[in-house]
Amino acid sequence: MTGAALATGLALCPASASLADAKTPAPNPANPEISTDPAQVTARTASGRLRGYRKGRITIFKGVPYAAPTGGANRFRPPRPVAPWHGVRSALHYGPIAPQDKGTGRLNDEEAFIFRWNDAVEDEDCLRLNIWTPGLYDARRPVLVWLHGGGFAAGSGHDIPAFDGENVARTGDAVVVTLNHRLNLLGFLDLSSWGEGFEDSGNVGMLDIVAALAWVRDNIARFGGDPDRVTIFGQSGGGAKVTALMAMPAARGLFHRAAILSGSFAMFNTPDRSAQLSALLLAELGIAKGDIAALQALPYPTLRAAAERVTAKINPGFDGFIDVRRIAQMLNFAPVVDGRSILPTPGAPGVPLTDPKVPLIIGSTLNEFVTGINQPEVEAMTEQVLHARAERFAPGRGDAVVRAFSAVTPDAAPFDLWSRIATAPIRQAVIDQAKRRIAADAAPTYLYWFTWATPILEGRPRSFHCLDIPFWFDNAAACASMTGGGSAARALAKQMSQALVAFAATGVPSASALPVWLPVTAGAFPSLRLDTGPRMIAEIDAAERASLK
Repeated sequence: MTGAALATGLALCPASASLADAKTPAPNPANPEISTDPAQVTARTASGRLRGYRKGRITIFKGVPYAAPTGGANRFRPPRPVAPWHGVRSALHYGPIAPQDKGTGRLNDEEAFIFRWNDAVEDEDCLRLNIWTPGLYDARRPVLVWLHGGGFAAGSGHDIPAFDGENVARTGDAVVVTLNHRLNLLGFLDLSSWGEGFEDSGNVGMLDIVAALAWVRDNIARFGGDPDRVTIFGQSGGGAKVTALMAMPAARGLFHRAAILSGSFAMFNTPDRSAQLSALLLAELGIAKGDIAALQALPYPTLRAAAERVTAKINPGFDGFIDVRRIAQMLNFAPVVDGRSILPTPGAPGVPLTDPKVPLIIGSTLNEFVTGINQPEVEAMTEQVLHARAERFAPGRGDAVVRAFSAVTPDAAPFDLWSRIATAPIRQAVIDQAKRRIAADAAPTYLYWFTWATPILEGRPRSFHCLDIPFWFDNAAACASMTGGGSAARALAKQMSQALVAFAATGVPSASALPVWLPVTAGAFPSLRLDTGPRMIAEIDAAERASLK
């Protein structure tokens, strides 16, 4: 099925639903905090009825199938419509997540404390979504669709408590959707040379998200959402997925605003890179080209183990020195900019084309991956070590780089300078993506720079990768292990979540306690600095980043 046909094929014809349908009854103050009363929590979708639950004023549905299971004969193929069901399907608990390698973060005490991962059952029946809404059939609210991080290899729509949509649904009067989709080799193994049915196999993980957005278009009005005001937003790998969706013909019209949080630096595969990785994996498995039955029959652990052996052979080993610029040298499973499912930027074959019609928010955190989490010794970094790392990062220019980054903050500790040097390419990727938008004469683009630092663990994590997520979701208090839960964090979360909902509603991010958020222009790239006392700043780090070129 082609990308253009996918949206049509998955556009399940909904039964008539309007504001005249049964409205959600107002909860009785005598009722308990959690209610499963069918009269309050049953919704009709194109595939059948769902029963969720109410928590206070928010109705929640979890584990809702938006497409068919992806195992067996459906493995490596585009998503297919979910089979209708009879009766009322229970939607009280998160569904299975995509099979994956969760990494080693859970083995690190401080990291596990901060993130509080929600582990779940893995299964190829993973195309599920979750909904938080203030009411059913009663209004047309802006819709926020969250795309999780974890690169293109891991994660889920309920991976950490920060993704919980209850608070922003309640305080913002919005509908929040999170979802799971295929990952790693199950989502991005390129078998396009195998013939009919596999032309889009290298992007089925992205086509899953298109299918979820088609489900939102066809069903969200029944959940109090407006299908004409859908915002996609994601962090890290989720931000990269937003970038990919903006270049997908099948996704056009399914969303109307977008936000990329710490995801501008992600790399995508060209057709040559994607074909090379697939050939290496099939050789490792001993699968002859075209033997789809054998490939579909292999257990996922066997596939994953073979993929790990292949990537270990071809990619440089990690010695603890963080350099995000090395991502371009790595060969891993990721969406392929094939000119079919994902269109390229002219002159840049590995860069997805930006959709000029969609307003966009882009930004990053100050310290991203270079923090003191699990590493209390970083506070003792010496000037000598700083200069040695800068020299390795920018051979022949290490001292000049340190001087450039010290110019504005001469009293900064060595590790703080190193963190800013090492993460400058991520900030540069944000600026570069904004420049491509300007070149395309695109809709307004708004930049932010999240510099608020957590007090947790004596402040060692600083403004780490993922810290801004609970702020966008108004979960600063609920995620106190990330934010500390204090008044400053809660206040900033209110401002950020209000701006996000305003953006979803109108295309312009704003909040009563924020300054006017200025978009970029051809001659200026201002950012909203998100910290205690948010403020608009000019491109104050331009000279620092230039020292690395």
